[in-house]
Amino acid sequence: MYDQTRAQQPADRPPGPEGRRTTGPEPLLPPDERAEIVRRLGHAVNTFTDTPREALEEAEGAFDEAAAQLATALSEVRRVLRAGWHDRDPETDSAELRASLRQYRELTQRLLRT
Repeated sequence: MYDQTRAQQPADRPPGPEGRRTTGPEPLLPPDERAEIVRRLGHAVNTFTDTPREALEEAEGAFDEAAAQLATALSEVRRVLRAGWHDRDPETDSAELRASLRQYRELTQRLLRT
């Protein structure tokens, strides 16, 4: 049976949890780092009843780690995007510049949906 969603995925894109390639943009944080933050947050929620203050401190730490990693990832994405257009000849093809603009727009829209 033909799977149009799967057929549209790049060959180098890792499959999702069900063995299918995932749709949409790449996550900004690597899966192992996201999983660790989710684990810490889950632990905080599960231990709140017994140790509320410690649970809140753990949740705060997970939030701080997520925010720091996200800031680092966004900084790197910005550096790569800027390198693609900033030092180019002013006569650069507008199609290339349009592609950079599209990438900025898509990333900014992702941030605003979060």
